[in-house]
Amino acid sequence: MKNRLKLLRVERDWTQGQLGEALGVSRQAVNALETEKHDPSLDLAFRIAVLFGRPVEDIFENPHA
Repeated sequence: MKNRLKLLRVERDWTQGQLGEALGVSRQAVNALETEKHDPSLDLAFRIAVLFGRPVEDIFENPHA
């Protein structure tokens, strides 16, 4: 699933490890999301949206639209 996670992370000058810590996931999980090797669970997608203060649709592209 295409996403803007890396862009949003870099804008805040966070490492993957820092973002992972804020979300309660590993740095490897953040890397897998950023490189689109893994899709987030619904729960994780909403936690990411809340953390960045954006709607889920601003971060993750709907593959069915």
